[in-house]
Order: sequence, then structure tokens, then C-alpha cells
Amino acid sequence: MNPPPHPDTAGQDGADMARLAGGEDRALNDLMERHAPRIFHFLWRMLGNEEDARDLAQETFVRVYEHRGSFRGGEKFSHWLYTIAGNLARNQIRWRTRHPAASLDLEPEPGGRSLGEYLPSEAPPPGERLLAEERRAAVRKASRRSTRRLSAGWGS
Repeated sequence: MNPPPHPDTAGQDGADMARLAGGEDRALNDLMERHAPRIFHFLWRMLGNEEDARDLAQETFVRVYEHRGSFRGGEKFSHWLYTIAGNLARNQIRWRTRHPAASLDLEPEPGGRSLGEYLPSEAPPPGERLLAEERRAAVRKASRRSTRRLSAGWGS
């Protein structure tokens, strides 16, 4: 669902950016209230991922705050804002391209094995687990025998 359209807020945006640049941090809240829903939906459409869109919408306003002094009052705030958001989204898309994610549960073809089945398990194989348990039992048994002998020797 898209947020309701907002009337042209260029005057308010310019005034809020001037307040923000002047040190009034609360002005960022006003900008976020007006623009955050539309920025989120813009990013969601670009990225196709709600979580990434939410993260980058927050990052967009972090960048607005960090670069508040570089905003030129004569330019339209929404253009500047969407440029920031679009650049963040393109960077995210490039990052995804360089770091593809593969689900370990997806089957590559019908009847095929999932990627997770090809990867080695971090757990030891069943035979090794059995041997380790037998070793632990033998060590406990030997330790008990040794303790009994020592106790018997000290008691005499």
C-alpha cells in the first residue's frame, strides 16, 4: 500500500533543513514524518526487499543529518533526498551482485540435492561421536579405579 500523496512541501522542507543546519535536531523528525513512508516505498520498489528498504530508509535520514550543512537552500529537498536514497539503493544492489546469497534449502533441480546437503556438517560423524563417548566412559572408569586405590592406600 502506497502512502497518501503529500502536497508540495518545498517551503516546509527548506525551512526544516535551515533549522536542522542551524542545530535544531528536532527538524529532522519533521522531515522524516513527511518523507519517510515515501522513501521506504521507493527503496522497497528498487530493492524488492522490505528489510533492506527499511534499513536504507533509516540510513537515508542519517545521511541527511550528516550532510545537513551541504544542502543548498535553492534546490528542492525531495530531489536531494531521493538522490541520497537512490545512491544507497544502487550501492546495495552492487553489493548484492558481488556477494550473491544462496539458500541452503533450495533444490537446484527436481529430485536434486539441496546446497546444504553438499556442505560438510560441523558436527562430527556418528562413528566419531561414538568413539569419543566410549573414550570418555573409559577415562571416567579408570579415574574411579585410580581414586579408589589411592583412597585405600591412604586409609591404611
